[in-house]
Amino acid sequence: MHWFDTHAHLDGFAAEGRVPEILARAAAAGVTRICAVGGTPAGNDCAVQLARQHPGHLHAAVGLDRDQAERPRDAEASAALAELAADSAVVAIGETGLDYYYSADTAPAQRALFQDMLALALRARKPVIVHSRYADADTIAMLTDFSTAWKKLFHSVEKSEKTFPYRGKNEPNFPHCGKPAENAFAPPPPGVLHCFTGDADFAAELAALGFFISFSGIVTFNNADPLRAVARDVPAEQLLVETDCPYLTPKPFRGRVNEPAYVAHVGERMAEVRGVPAADMAALTTANARRLFQLEK
Repeated sequence: MHWFDTHAHLDGFAAEGRVPEILARAAAAGVTRICAVGGTPAGNDCAVQLARQHPGHLHAAVGLDRDQAERPRDAEASAALAELAADSAVVAIGETGLDYYYSADTAPAQRALFQDMLALALRARKPVIVHSRYADADTIAMLTDFSTAWKKLFHSVEKSEKTFPYRGKNEPNFPHCGKPAENAFAPPPPGVLHCFTGDADFAAELAALGFFISFSGIVTFNNADPLRAVARDVPAEQLLVETDCPYLTPKPFRGRVNEPAYVAHVGERMAEVRGVPAADMAALTTANARRLFQLEK
Protein backbone atom coordinates (compact mmCIF):
# COMPACT_ATOMS: atom_id res chain seq x y z
CA MET A 1 0.00 0.00 0.00
CA HIS A 2 1.09 3.54 -0.70
CA TRP A 3 -0.30 6.41 1.36
CA PHE A 4 -0.17 10.17 0.72
CA ASP A 5 -0.11 12.43 3.79
CA THR A 6 -1.66 15.54 2.27
CA HIS A 7 -0.99 17.86 5.21
CA ALA A 8 2.08 17.77 7.45
CA HIS A 9 3.93 20.53 9.31
CA LEU A 10 7.57 19.48 9.27
CA ASP A 11 9.32 22.69 10.36
CA GLY A 12 9.49 21.59 14.00
CA PHE A 13 11.14 18.30 12.99
CA ALA A 14 13.52 20.22 10.73
CA ALA A 15 14.55 22.52 13.59
CA GLU A 16 15.39 19.41 15.65
CA GLY A 17 17.29 17.77 12.79
CA ARG A 18 14.83 14.86 12.77
CA VAL A 19 13.48 14.97 9.23
CA PRO A 20 15.56 11.99 7.97
CA GLU A 21 14.24 9.70 10.71
CA ILE A 22 10.67 10.99 10.25
CA LEU A 23 10.83 10.26 6.51
CA ALA A 24 12.39 6.85 7.11
CA ARG A 25 9.55 5.84 9.43
CA ALA A 26 7.03 7.18 6.94
CA ALA A 27 8.52 5.11 4.12
CA ALA A 28 8.52 2.00 6.34
CA ALA A 29 4.79 2.58 6.96
CA GLY A 30 4.06 2.87 3.24
CA VAL A 31 3.73 6.66 3.25
CA THR A 32 5.44 7.48 -0.02
CA ARG A 33 4.19 11.05 -0.56
CA ILE A 34 3.88 13.96 1.87
CA CYS A 35 2.77 17.55 1.37
CA ALA A 36 4.84 19.76 3.68
CA VAL A 37 2.63 22.72 4.52
CA GLY A 38 3.69 26.26 5.38
CA GLY A 39 1.50 29.07 6.67
CA THR A 40 4.15 31.47 7.97
CA PRO A 41 7.18 32.99 6.21
CA ALA A 42 9.55 30.65 8.07
CA GLY A 43 7.27 27.64 7.57
CA ASN A 44 6.99 28.37 3.86
CA ASP A 45 10.76 28.55 3.41
CA CYS A 46 11.20 25.30 5.32
CA ALA A 47 8.54 23.46 3.32
CA VAL A 48 10.07 24.46 -0.01
CA GLN A 49 13.60 23.66 1.13
CA LEU A 50 12.54 20.18 2.27
CA ALA A 51 10.62 19.54 -0.95
CA ARG A 52 13.66 20.49 -3.00
CA GLN A 53 15.82 18.16 -0.90
CA HIS A 54 13.42 15.23 -1.29
CA PRO A 55 11.90 15.43 -4.79
CA GLY A 56 9.27 12.83 -5.54
CA HIS A 57 8.68 12.19 -1.83
CA LEU A 58 7.94 15.66 -0.47
CA HIS A 59 5.89 18.44 -2.04
CA ALA A 60 5.36 21.91 -0.61
CA ALA A 61 2.46 24.26 0.06
CA VAL A 62 3.08 27.94 0.86
CA GLY A 63 0.82 30.71 2.07
CA LEU A 64 -0.18 32.76 5.09
CA ASP A 65 -2.52 31.31 7.69
CA ARG A 66 -5.11 33.12 9.80
CA ASP A 67 -2.68 33.73 12.69
CA GLN A 68 -0.72 36.01 10.34
CA ALA A 69 -3.74 38.22 9.68
CA GLU A 70 -2.67 41.17 11.82
CA ARG A 71 1.04 41.01 11.14
CA PRO A 72 2.49 43.71 8.88
CA ARG A 73 2.98 42.80 5.22
CA ASP A 74 4.75 44.97 2.68
CA ALA A 75 5.12 44.78 -1.09
CA GLU A 76 8.52 43.12 -0.79
CA ALA A 77 7.14 40.31 1.39
CA SER A 78 4.18 39.80 -0.94
CA ALA A 79 6.49 39.62 -3.95
CA ALA A 80 8.71 37.09 -2.17
CA LEU A 81 5.70 34.88 -1.39
CA ALA A 82 4.50 35.09 -5.00
CA GLU A 83 7.95 34.06 -6.20
CA LEU A 84 7.98 31.14 -3.79
CA ALA A 85 4.49 30.09 -4.91
CA ALA A 86 5.77 29.80 -8.48
CA ASP A 87 8.47 27.30 -7.49
CA SER A 88 8.07 23.90 -9.13
CA ALA A 89 8.29 22.22 -5.71
CA VAL A 90 5.12 24.03 -4.61
CA VAL A 91 1.86 22.22 -5.40
CA ALA A 92 -0.63 24.31 -3.42
CA ILE A 93 -1.24 27.60 -1.64
CA GLY A 94 -1.78 27.33 2.09
CA GLU A 95 -2.61 26.65 4.58
CA THR A 96 -4.87 29.64 4.87
CA GLY A 97 -8.42 30.33 5.95
CA LEU A 98 -10.63 31.37 8.82
CA ASP A 99 -10.83 30.43 12.50
CA TYR A 100 -13.37 32.19 14.68
CA TYR A 101 -13.14 29.76 17.59
CA TYR A 102 -10.28 31.51 19.36
CA SER A 103 -9.87 34.67 17.27
CA ALA A 104 -13.29 35.99 16.31
CA ASP A 105 -12.06 39.51 17.10
CA THR A 106 -9.68 39.33 14.13
CA ALA A 107 -12.32 38.06 11.69
CA PRO A 108 -12.17 41.07 9.31
CA ALA A 109 -8.37 40.83 9.09
CA GLN A 110 -8.59 37.05 8.61
CA ARG A 111 -11.01 37.50 5.71
CA ALA A 112 -8.77 40.10 4.09
CA LEU A 113 -5.74 37.80 4.33
CA PHE A 114 -7.73 34.80 3.12
CA GLN A 115 -8.88 36.79 0.10
CA ASP A 116 -5.27 37.70 -0.68
CA MET A 117 -4.24 34.04 -0.53
CA LEU A 118 -7.13 33.00 -2.77
CA ALA A 119 -5.98 35.64 -5.27
CA LEU A 120 -2.45 34.25 -5.06
CA ALA A 121 -3.77 30.75 -5.78
CA LEU A 122 -5.48 32.05 -8.90
CA ARG A 123 -2.33 33.81 -10.10
CA ALA A 124 -0.22 30.72 -9.42
CA ARG A 125 -2.91 28.40 -10.81
CA LYS A 126 -2.42 26.12 -7.83
CA PRO A 127 -5.11 24.72 -5.50
CA VAL A 128 -5.70 26.19 -2.08
CA ILE A 129 -5.44 24.37 1.26
CA VAL A 130 -8.14 25.78 3.54
CA HIS A 131 -8.56 25.85 7.30
CA SER A 132 -12.04 26.64 8.63
CA ARG A 133 -13.31 26.49 12.19
CA TYR A 134 -16.55 28.08 13.37
CA ALA A 135 -16.56 30.03 10.12
CA ASP A 136 -18.63 27.87 7.78
CA ALA A 137 -20.78 30.63 6.25
CA ASP A 138 -17.89 32.98 5.49
CA THR A 139 -15.74 30.13 4.22
CA ILE A 140 -18.42 28.96 1.80
CA ALA A 141 -19.12 32.50 0.60
CA MET A 142 -15.46 33.15 -0.18
CA LEU A 143 -14.83 29.74 -1.72
CA THR A 144 -17.91 30.09 -3.92
CA ASP A 145 -16.39 33.17 -5.53
CA PHE A 146 -13.00 31.49 -5.74
CA SER A 147 -14.44 28.35 -7.36
CA THR A 148 -16.17 30.43 -10.02
CA ALA A 149 -12.99 32.36 -10.79
CA TRP A 150 -10.96 29.12 -10.83
CA LYS A 151 -13.22 27.53 -13.43
CA LYS A 152 -13.11 30.62 -15.62
CA LEU A 153 -9.33 30.76 -15.36
CA PHE A 154 -8.80 27.19 -16.47
CA HIS A 155 -11.38 27.33 -19.22
CA SER A 156 -9.47 30.28 -20.64
CA VAL A 157 -6.14 28.43 -20.77
CA GLU A 158 -7.17 24.80 -21.20
CA LYS A 159 -5.91 24.48 -24.79
CA SER A 160 -2.85 26.74 -24.51
CA GLU A 161 0.39 24.84 -23.97
CA LYS A 162 2.21 28.12 -23.33
CA THR A 163 0.04 29.27 -20.44
CA PHE A 164 -1.12 25.97 -18.95
CA PRO A 165 0.88 25.45 -15.75
CA TYR A 166 1.57 21.71 -16.08
CA ARG A 167 1.61 20.55 -19.66
CA GLY A 168 -0.06 17.21 -20.16
CA LYS A 169 -2.46 16.97 -17.24
CA ASN A 170 -5.48 17.84 -19.38
CA GLU A 171 -4.56 15.49 -22.19
CA PRO A 172 -6.92 12.53 -22.69
CA ASN A 173 -4.34 9.98 -21.56
CA PHE A 174 -3.65 11.68 -18.23
CA PRO A 175 -5.34 9.86 -15.31
CA HIS A 176 -8.42 11.73 -14.08
CA CYS A 177 -9.56 9.21 -11.46
CA GLY A 178 -12.20 7.66 -13.68
CA LYS A 179 -13.29 10.81 -15.49
CA PRO A 180 -14.44 10.09 -19.05
CA ALA A 181 -12.35 11.21 -22.01
CA GLU A 182 -14.92 13.82 -23.02
CA ASN A 183 -14.25 15.52 -19.66
CA ALA A 184 -10.49 15.64 -20.27
CA PHE A 185 -10.53 19.44 -20.26
CA ALA A 186 -12.33 19.79 -16.91
CA PRO A 187 -10.44 22.17 -14.62
CA PRO A 188 -8.38 20.58 -11.84
CA PRO A 189 -9.83 20.65 -8.31
CA PRO A 190 -9.75 24.13 -6.73
CA GLY A 191 -8.55 22.97 -3.32
CA VAL A 192 -9.16 21.06 -0.11
CA LEU A 193 -10.74 21.77 3.25
CA HIS A 194 -8.11 20.16 5.45
CA CYS A 195 -8.64 18.54 8.87
CA PHE A 196 -12.39 18.56 8.33
CA THR A 197 -14.48 18.68 11.51
CA GLY A 198 -17.73 20.13 10.17
CA ASP A 199 -21.18 18.70 9.65
CA ALA A 200 -22.78 16.99 6.66
CA ASP A 201 -24.25 20.21 5.26
CA PHE A 202 -20.86 21.94 5.25
CA ALA A 203 -19.27 18.92 3.56
CA ALA A 204 -21.98 18.83 0.91
CA GLU A 205 -21.54 22.53 0.13
CA LEU A 206 -17.78 22.12 -0.22
CA ALA A 207 -18.14 19.06 -2.43
CA ALA A 208 -20.60 20.89 -4.67
CA LEU A 209 -17.97 23.59 -5.20
CA GLY A 210 -15.48 20.93 -6.27
CA PHE A 211 -13.41 21.00 -3.10
CA PHE A 212 -11.80 17.92 -1.64
CA ILE A 213 -12.34 17.05 2.02
CA SER A 214 -9.47 15.71 4.12
CA PHE A 215 -9.74 13.84 7.39
CA SER A 216 -7.08 13.74 10.10
CA GLY A 217 -6.46 11.64 13.20
CA ILE A 218 -9.60 13.14 14.75
CA VAL A 219 -11.60 10.56 12.80
CA THR A 220 -10.04 7.85 15.00
CA PHE A 221 -11.02 9.46 18.33
CA ASN A 222 -13.54 7.73 20.59
CA ASN A 223 -15.94 10.68 20.56
CA ALA A 224 -15.83 11.20 16.76
CA ASP A 225 -18.91 9.19 15.73
CA PRO A 226 -20.61 12.27 14.17
CA LEU A 227 -17.48 13.02 12.13
CA ARG A 228 -17.20 9.41 11.02
CA ALA A 229 -20.81 9.59 9.83
CA VAL A 230 -19.88 12.56 7.64
CA ALA A 231 -16.75 10.80 6.38
CA ARG A 232 -18.84 7.83 5.31
CA ASP A 233 -20.78 9.95 2.82
CA VAL A 234 -18.13 12.19 1.26
CA PRO A 235 -17.87 11.44 -2.48
CA ALA A 236 -15.04 8.95 -2.97
CA GLU A 237 -13.40 11.06 -5.67
CA GLN A 238 -13.10 14.00 -3.24
CA LEU A 239 -11.73 12.17 -0.20
CA LEU A 240 -8.25 12.66 1.30
CA VAL A 241 -6.37 11.71 4.47
CA GLU A 242 -3.73 13.62 6.43
CA THR A 243 -1.95 13.79 9.75
CA ASP A 244 -1.78 17.58 10.31
CA CYS A 245 1.31 16.59 12.30
CA PRO A 246 2.72 17.28 14.77
CA TYR A 247 -0.86 17.70 16.04
CA LEU A 248 -3.88 15.38 16.36
CA THR A 249 -2.11 12.05 16.79
CA PRO A 250 -4.48 9.21 15.84
CA LYS A 251 -5.31 6.20 17.95
CA PRO A 252 -3.54 4.04 19.04
CA PHE A 253 -0.69 6.54 19.40
CA ARG A 254 -2.42 9.22 21.49
CA GLY A 255 0.12 10.93 23.74
CA ARG A 256 2.90 10.80 21.16
CA VAL A 257 3.94 13.53 18.75
CA ASN A 258 2.15 12.98 15.46
CA GLU A 259 4.16 12.26 12.30
CA PRO A 260 3.46 11.26 8.67
CA ALA A 261 3.91 7.53 9.33
CA TYR A 262 0.66 7.62 11.29
CA VAL A 263 -1.46 8.64 8.30
CA ALA A 264 -1.77 4.93 7.58
CA HIS A 265 -3.82 4.59 10.77
CA VAL A 266 -6.08 7.45 9.71
CA GLY A 267 -6.57 5.74 6.35
CA GLU A 268 -7.23 2.36 7.89
CA ARG A 269 -9.92 3.85 10.15
CA MET A 270 -11.46 5.58 7.14
CA ALA A 271 -11.49 2.27 5.31
CA GLU A 272 -13.38 0.67 8.21
CA VAL A 273 -15.86 3.54 8.26
CA ARG A 274 -16.56 3.23 4.55
CA GLY A 275 -16.48 -0.57 4.45
CA VAL A 276 -13.62 -0.97 1.98
CA PRO A 277 -10.22 -2.67 2.18
CA ALA A 278 -7.38 -0.50 3.45
CA ALA A 279 -5.47 -1.10 0.21
CA ASP A 280 -8.37 0.36 -1.75
CA MET A 281 -8.49 3.40 0.53
CA ALA A 282 -4.74 3.94 0.08
CA ALA A 283 -5.03 3.73 -3.71
CA LEU A 284 -8.08 6.00 -3.81
CA THR A 285 -6.74 8.76 -1.58
CA THR A 286 -3.33 8.70 -3.24
CA ALA A 287 -4.91 9.04 -6.69
CA ASN A 288 -7.11 11.85 -5.39
CA ALA A 289 -4.08 13.67 -3.94
CA ARG A 290 -2.23 13.39 -7.25
CA ARG A 291 -5.22 14.88 -9.01
CA LEU A 292 -5.62 17.69 -6.48
CA PHE A 293 -1.95 18.63 -6.60
CA GLN A 294 -1.73 18.19 -10.40
CA LEU A 295 1.01 15.58 -10.19
CA GLU A 296 1.59 13.53 -13.32
CA LYS A 297 3.72 10.93 -11.55
